Amino acid sequence: MEKNIILGTAGHIDHGKTSLVKALTGIETDRLKEEKERGITIELGFALLDLPNGQHIGIVDMPGHEKFVKNMVAGSSGIDVVTMVIAADEGVMPQTREHMEICNLMGIEHGIIALTKIDMVDEDLLELALEDINDFVQGTFLEDKPICPVSSVTNEGLDEFIKTLETVCTLLPARKFSSIFRLPVDRVFSMKGFGTVITGTLTSGSINVGNEIMVYPKKIVSKVRGIQVHSSGVDTAGPGTRTAINFQGLDKESVNRGDILSTPDTLIESYMVDAHFLYLKSNGKPAKNRTRIRFHSGTSEILGYLILLDREELLPGDEACVQFRLESPVCCIKDDRYVIRSYSPIKTIGGGAILNPASQKHKLFDQNVIQGLTNLLLDDNEQTISFFLSLKGYQGLSFSKLRVMTNLADKKLTASLQKMLARQEVVQIDKEKQIYVNGSFFDDFKEKIIQKLNAFHADNPLKDGMPTQELKSKFQYIDDAKFFNILFTKLSKENLIVLDKNIVKLSTHEVALQVDQHEVKEKIKKIYQTSGLTPPFFRTICQDLDIDKKNATDVLHMLINEKSIVKTKDDLYFAAGEIKKLEQKLIAFLKENESITTPEFKDMTAVSRKFVIPLIEYFDSINLTIRVEDTRQLRRKTEIP
Repeated sequence: MEKNIILGTAGHIDHGKTSLVKALTGIETDRLKEEKERGITIELGFALLDLPNGQHIGIVDMPGHEKFVKNMVAGSSGIDVVTMVIAADEGVMPQTREHMEICNLMGIEHGIIALTKIDMVDEDLLELALEDINDFVQGTFLEDKPICPVSSVTNEGLDEFIKTLETVCTLLPARKFSSIFRLPVDRVFSMKGFGTVITGTLTSGSINVGNEIMVYPKKIVSKVRGIQVHSSGVDTAGPGTRTAINFQGLDKESVNRGDILSTPDTLIESYMVDAHFLYLKSNGKPAKNRTRIRFHSGTSEILGYLILLDREELLPGDEACVQFRLESPVCCIKDDRYVIRSYSPIKTIGGGAILNPASQKHKLFDQNVIQGLTNLLLDDNEQTISFFLSLKGYQGLSFSKLRVMTNLADKKLTASLQKMLARQEVVQIDKEKQIYVNGSFFDDFKEKIIQKLNAFHADNPLKDGMPTQELKSKFQYIDDAKFFNILFTKLSKENLIVLDKNIVKLSTHEVALQVDQHEVKEKIKKIYQTSGLTPPFFRTICQDLDIDKKNATDVLHMLINEKSIVKTKDDLYFAAGEIKKLEQKLIAFLKENESITTPEFKDMTAVSRKFVIPLIEYFDSINLTIRVEDTRQLRRKTEIP
């Protein structure tokens, strides 16, 4: 399968990048009037080169002037191989060095050097230029890479350049696979008869005509109407291609360079990212905490602040795990490369790779965070998953968000999660939404549940258990019922708790009455059994027996749990045996007469209205009867026991 390859040009202004591209492809990439008048590249230019072996190469021609380095940084996103252009008559210049630093920071590892304008120098100057280049590339990704002397005027060396480029491209490794479609926007324009067209380098995933896409971070959704790759209409575009997409009903004004196209609800917007940061040796002084910076990622430039997590200042050449707090949201993925430029005067000061694309504020010198971020550099898939889940607590992360946070292909992420599930290092709390929680959080939370139950049993020794809703209310910051259901199930399986309908208790808990409580229990029980359908109110019993109300209430609840006593409403309780006898009478009456009025029920019970109403309403509440106008009827066919 043919690889899709993007070649970027880099180098100092007026060293012949655009002329080289035109000599190779016949395409003039300077399209703006100002570019033609001034003779310099301002915006990114694009061209297509077909190599002799049939390989298609998309070319991004990047500006060399120091004022337009931000455009060069935008163009470096997504390129596979770079041609560092150095003019033989001038040699290595300031922007050559800055472009080299940017290429290094962006993680570019493959390239060739084009020594241009050889028609303007003699043999001695050519040798000096070659020596200058060899010294310059020492310790960089271009060390030992081929140097091709060329002239865009005489075409000398172009055939050799193309042959060398073909060899380099043949040896390029495949791009890291990601199923997440992403296209950082570098141009937006309108075409008559087509509408809004967006172009960029498709960095990962693929897109088809008819797909819905979302413009991040604005979250505008539109449908793909047409796709062009290297100026040819296609139905599908894949990673590593210069792609133009035409959209239905999308206003040109609603999209800007720096936005990212992806599938709906895939990327995560964040004002904070954690990253591995290299502070360049070429910097003249240390970087202080909260230094104002320009954050370049994809095709975007966003103002923000550099937050040092483990030190007060960063010395030139130092590397550290840092946080960037930004003034506008970004939508990154772990391992994305970025470049940092100073606020004023503007120059490249460092860059590196994103570690946490959707971070939160960290306490400075927090060793757990610092160690966790440092471990992310190790490429340990399971450790990476565990770290991000640990940051999210009980909320956990969905599979789709883990894709962004870990930058793992779907198959690798699934395989890692399955292993961790088997070892109970993660717990899936929602199968439908595929949400996972760190297993250690569950272990910590189990201890909190056990502590709460222990405290409840100590305060309420005569209660069989704690209402589940009351227990959940102790953790108001958790509003996910599924989380508790899974937690209670796990605790039950581990024989730590017993769950009975809406009551939960420790498996070791047993109701044990003290001697005086036994006496209270028997007295209360006897009062209800002897009072039939005219029991006293419970508060009256407490007063008559002169017993502590809390102690008496605990005993009463115990009697209710034992089903010796039945509560009707408020302060009114009846002996369960009396209620059962009345229930049988009521069923028999209704089977014979179909309905009963309140006066008829009063005659049946031979008690006053203060007992009649609570009793008839009790039978409604247990779904034995149903009120129909002024009568009660059986709610369902009921057999007389």
